[in-house]
Amino acid sequence: MMLGRTIDQLTPGDYAEVAKTVSEADVYLFAGLTGDFNPAHINEEYAQQTFFKTRIAHGVLLAGFISAAIGMKLPGPGTIYIRQELNFLAPVHIGDTITARVEVSQIDTEKNRVVLKTTCTSQEGVLVLDGEALVSPPKKPKE
Repeated sequence: MMLGRTIDQLTPGDYAEVAKTVSEADVYLFAGLTGDFNPAHINEEYAQQTFFKTRIAHGVLLAGFISAAIGMKLPGPGTIYIRQELNFLAPVHIGDTITARVEVSQIDTEKNRVVLKTTCTSQEGVLVLDGEALVSPPKKPKE
């Protein structure tokens, strides 16, 4: 069984990234999974009348990219997600490539808790989401 990094293997400043190009299928699948069929996401004719002028991806879809970075890379498999704060800063359009980054900012060894700075950035370098996560990294397997 593959486990991520334990608390004693983490240092403030450690980071990991996951990049994904948001496809039309991603937006429709997310809408189907969550039931969020807001026309801003799925109806181009409607979306053209909005402030954004075209469809935008669900903001919480980006949170999924952060979850992937936490669960698969840092701290990695076995990590328990406790809390996530999200600030949505700019729209994400179909075709945008988003890089989700998680970076260790605080470590509480006694409680086995790690605070991560979480961000999503577009291919143009625009910060589209920022926030903070609290996680519990995997513990060492008992020998």
